This record gives sequence, structure tokens and C-alpha cells, in this order.
Amino acid sequence: MTRVAAVDCGTNSVRLLIADIDAAAGTLTDVERRMEIVRLGAGVDETGRLSPAALERTFAAMRGYAELIERHGAADKVRVVATSATRDAANRDEFVRGVVGIFGVVPEVITGDEEAALSFVGATRELAELRPARPYLVVDIGGGSTEFVLGSTSVQAARSIDIGCVRMTERHLKDGDPPSPEQIAAAVADIDAQLAAVRETVPVDEARTLVGLAGSVTTVSGIALDLPEYDPSRIHLSRIMAAQVHEVTRRLLHATREERSRFGVMHPGRVDVIGAGALILDRIMREYGFGAVVVSEHDILDGLAWSLV
Repeated sequence: MTRVAAVDCGTNSVRLLIADIDAAAGTLTDVERRMEIVRLGAGVDETGRLSPAALERTFAAMRGYAELIERHGAADKVRVVATSATRDAANRDEFVRGVVGIFGVVPEVITGDEEAALSFVGATRELAELRPARPYLVVDIGGGSTEFVLGSTSVQAARSIDIGCVRMTERHLKDGDPPSPEQIAAAVADIDAQLAAVRETVPVDEARTLVGLAGSVTTVSGIALDLPEYDPSRIHLSRIMAAQVHEVTRRLLHATREERSRFGVMHPGRVDVIGAGALILDRIMREYGFGAVVVSEHDILDGLAWSLV
């Protein structure tokens, strides 16, 4: 067994996985899996900079993660990556210095293609037991970007585009409670234009199974399954039909903030952005013709963990 620690700092959340990996058996066992909504990317689409408040929220969460890593004896095998918001920020050096001070390792500000490849590995290792049709289209809907990866056992094609639940909310939906039809239409047009661009590099029509990752997708799954509270064991590897995704998206976009907060599966930090996240998933399924999505709780964190052995 090798004990490893992976930290993924995205636009909306910072997440930790401490795991024991048996490379010979091909197994990964969770020791700790944590997530905190820090909204690191708040305002980055408009200002191009990480705000002092967002940096402090992120560093506070990371300090707690560093304590857990030390407590579980994983400090010798740590990898920290940052994605969309940090890629876009003019002051990302401030972020890098803060992370080095907390973890003692330099964070990797990875490219969209690197993010896609790690997400693919993390998401597909357990799919064999379900025997879904290949190739897979793995879609990781983040706060600032969405990654598309086509492959069967390895990556055949990948593309990262700048649509995410935080970015689309700030760009189109932040002034409505609920958003107006005009605001929703503007978001749809923006999303669809970028989905068309994905086809330039990723042959999405070859995919036979859509695999959805990250908090927007898992939250939509939890609502579709009518769960009274967030239950990863019920959500992981669930299969949600397109009609269910369409209906959940409609409900979220026509709900007020207060109404969205009442869903038992809803993390408080997702209430403001879940409408946009659901809309991205809905448009992907409509535009690419998928009748269902297989939902995975395992993603880039798991890919990072595997990369350490």
C-alpha cells in the first residue's frame, strides 16, 4: 500500500483525497475525502484577478487539509493542482506562494488538456464492472471551465472550454432570482456556441456513453433520485435519463434562491450556481444526443492519486 494525498483547487471548490493505493491489485481506498466551497474564482471572469478574500478562504481550507495530511502520514506523497480560475488570473503567483507555505510543494497550474486526462483516469477505472458501451465521453463541469475527454481505455481526444457554473452565473444569471427567460436564453446561446467548438477537436458523435463528473452533475443526480440528503454511495455510478436532467434543470432555473436551498442534497455553496451547472449538463445532452448520463463521484482527484504511484 502507498498512502498519497491529492488536492484539487478549482474555481468553486477546493478538495482533498487521502488514499491508500495498491498498485498491484489496482485498488484505491479512501482514507479522507473532503470538499469545501471557497469560490476562488469569484470575479475572475470580469477582473482577471484572484481577490484577497477569495485567496484567504482558499488558504484557510488548505490549512485544514495540511493538518489532515500530516495526521494521516501522507506528507511524503502530495500533489496539488489548480485549474481554470488560477490559469486565468494575472496574480496567480500570490496563490502559488500561499500554497507552498501551506503544503511545502509547488502547486501545478495545469492546462485544460492535463486536467482532462487526469479526470478521465479517475472517472473510468471503475466503469468496467458496469460494462457501459465504449468509447466514453467524460465531461467534467467545473466552476470556470468544462473538460471533454473521449476515450475507451485511454484519451483519444480532449478539449477544455471556458464554460462553468460560476462563470456562466456571473456572466448571465447573477441578477435574476429566478433568472429571466432572456438571461437563460443568453446563457444557452453562450454554452451552445462553445459546445459547437468542441466538435472541432473531439468527435463526440463517436461516444456511446456519457460520464458526468463534479458537483453540478452529482447534485442534479441527487435531485433526480429524490434523495433526502447527499449520499455519495447512491449517487456514484447512478444512471440519470435525459428527461430527468431536463426536468431538474427546468426546476432549478425557475426556482428562487430560497427554493433551491431547500433541496436536501444541495450544498450551501452551490445554491447560487447550480442552475448554470445543470443548464450546461442539459445542453450537452441535448446538443450531443445523449439519452442518459452515468454519474461518477470519482474524478480528477482520483486521477491525481493514481499519478503518485
